[in-house]
Amino acid sequence: MLGGISIWQLLIVLGIIILVFGTKKLRNVGTDLGGAVKGFKKAMHDEEKNKEADEDADQPHAKVSHEEPGNTYDVQAEEKKAAESHNEERK
Repeated sequence: MLGGISIWQLLIVLGIIILVFGTKKLRNVGTDLGGAVKGFKKAMHDEEKNKEADEDADQPHAKVSHEEPGNTYDVQAEEKKAAESHNEERK
């Protein structure tokens, strides 16, 4: 098992490491290592998003022409007319 190293030998080495460095320092090292891994994963994820955004930017987009005649319907004006005609009917 692991080149002749038993579980008891690993526990003894772990105990010595804890005695030398202390639990607080080991906790700080673990926190720093976890933060570094988290930052690395975030950077990789952001890089993938940037690649996708760059690929989307290379795609041509549809052009909108603003030269079409203005066939619009003004809802507010229609409601105002309806309210005025309703008021005239009441009179």
